[in-house]
Parts: sequence; structure tokens; C-alpha cells
Amino acid sequence: MATRYARAAVAADKDGDYDAAIQNYRKAIEILTKIVRMYPDSPLISTYLETIKSYEKRIQQLQNEAETVGAERGRDSERKDVLDDVVLTQKPNVKFDDIADLKEAKQAITEAIIYPIKRPDLFPLGWPRGILLFGPPGCGKTMLAAAVANEINGFFIYADAASIMSKWLGEAEKNVSRIFKFAREKTQEGAPVIIFIDEIDALLGTFSGEIGGEVRVRNQFLKEMDGIQDKDKKLHIYVIGATNKPWQLDEAFIRRFNKRIFIPLPDKEARTQLFEIYTKDLSLSEDVDIAKLVELTEGYTASDIRDVIQAAHLKVIREFFEKDLGNGEPRKITMDDFMEILKIRKPSVDPLYVKRYEAWFEKFKAL
Repeated sequence: MATRYARAAVAADKDGDYDAAIQNYRKAIEILTKIVRMYPDSPLISTYLETIKSYEKRIQQLQNEAETVGAERGRDSERKDVLDDVVLTQKPNVKFDDIADLKEAKQAITEAIIYPIKRPDLFPLGWPRGILLFGPPGCGKTMLAAAVANEINGFFIYADAASIMSKWLGEAEKNVSRIFKFAREKTQEGAPVIIFIDEIDALLGTFSGEIGGEVRVRNQFLKEMDGIQDKDKKLHIYVIGATNKPWQLDEAFIRRFNKRIFIPLPDKEARTQLFEIYTKDLSLSEDVDIAKLVELTEGYTASDIRDVIQAAHLKVIREFFEKDLGNGEPRKITMDDFMEILKIRKPSVDPLYVKRYEAWFEKFKAL
């Protein structure tokens, strides 16, 4: 796949189509970057890194050559597109009540964001502006950030770190700056801004081999975060980072996240709420024992539980179309349906990983 994009880039480069060349070089870099991340011990790693560097260099050369008015307009359009890609114009359709349990996390976020927005005069020492959500995948980190955005009358900026380091390669440093500049402008107009960065370890982590301008991008991010921490500025800009691998984060950045919140696997109470939330619109048989299902799903993530319920529902729907040809109404979901699904759907998180999260939390806890 990377080879195909590289060939297209070279062909466009020769034809003088700089925009297409840059686009294809970036796509090739994105794929090679993912390969480097996934297979760090590959014997071809040095070749991939050199190829990435050569493509980056060519992108820079092409950008420097594009000095015509048309090219300038193109860059202006690209800057606008960056914000169009990450700024959500509509509030996420998620509320705190839609998220099972996580009382400790909700309270910490409320104290750090909601209260200062409502009464900034009560915070002479300022308030936390960096919040790190970490824990196993599928436990509600992204939903929490979205719910916060729904609680405030402001802007929600969503950017995944992988995009910053691959899709924006060659422009990543500038685009990080543009995002924070936009946030400062909006908060000075009176609107709070939440910058949510998913998979933040890909942006702020420590790796044995650096690719391209990663160091510069991280330094830019560090500079921007330091710029919003000044208690005298009273800026309502909040950076929420989410990660499944907190142990890969550079300690310099860990310190910038004043709140570090562990989002664990759902406990018994949370699993009960999850079953209630995800089955409320489904037709269940009287023999369905939610309490039993809660016991059987210990160690499952919130996403795992949703998938189990969805699979049981789809099993009934599939049977309905195959046997009744879609005529009438499907039967109710039974306990046997759930039990059959649980035999073939196991937890997605290794218990050993959970212990690693707990150990990291004990070391860097900051609620």
C-alpha cells in the first residue's frame, strides 16, 4: 500500500502536480509510520525510517517551491480545513447520565472544569487545565470527554494524536499551534474550549527511534500547554488527553496534566447500569437474569458488554429473517441467547494489563 502511494507521489511530482505529490507522499509516510510503530523490531526498520525522512524532505521542498498566489490560497484553505476537521460545530450527544458509574472521574472533572467555568472568581490560584484519562480501551474515556463538552456552552476540539503525527506530517508543528491559537481566540471572546486528544501517547510518548519532526511537535505542544497554565490569565482552555498506555508518556508531559484519572474496568454496580442502559430499548424475555449476567461479565469492558448485548440482539434478528422471512415481530431475547454469546465472547483486556494500570496509578495518582 505504501509503495502504491509512493509511486503515485513520484509520478505527480514529475508532472508538476505538487498538491497530489504532497498528498501521496503523506499517505505513504502515514502507512510507513504505522508499520514502524507496529513492528519496532523489524530488520527493515532503518530502511523505513530513511524512506520517511526522504519523503518528508521532498514534501518540504515542494512546499517551499509553491510560492504562487494560487499555492498561497491553497495553504490558507488547508489551514481552514485543519480546524474544520477538529472543531465540532454541534455538541456531542452524550451526557454524564449516559455513562455508567465512574463517579470519582465525573467528580474530578466537574471540579476541574465545570465549577471554574461557572464561578471563576472562586479560584484565585487558578484551576487544572490539563486532564489525563487513562485505562483499558473501551471503558468510557472518550465518552467522558464528550459529556463534559455537552455540559458547557463552548467549543469541543477533537484530534487523535495519530492524525497529528501522520496525516499532518510536515505541518504537525504548525497545526498544533493553530489549534491552540483558535482556542485562545475563542476563550478570550468568552467561550470555554476543550481540546481532546485521543491516543495521546502517540504524540507525547517516549520511543527508541524518533521519526521526522516528532521532537519539534512535542516541544510545540509543551510550549502551548505551558502557555495556558498561567493562573493569572484565567483562560478557560482545557486539554484532555486519553491513553491506553500511560507508561509510555514522557514524564515532562505527565507533570503538565494536573489531574490524572484512572478509568477502570466497570465494577459490579457499573456493569448493572450498563446492562440497564443498553437493554432499555430491547425486548427481553422474563427469564433474563441481569444479576447473573453482571456476575458472568466480571473483567469485561463497557464496550465488551455493549457488544455482548448487541450480539444477542442480532442473533434474534438473524433468526427472525431466516425463519420468518421478516414477517411479524422478532421473539424476545432470552437468557439462553446471552449465555450462547458469552461462550464465544471473552473479555478484551488481559488481567495482567489491569494490574499494570493500577501500579501506574499508584505512582502518578492525581485526582
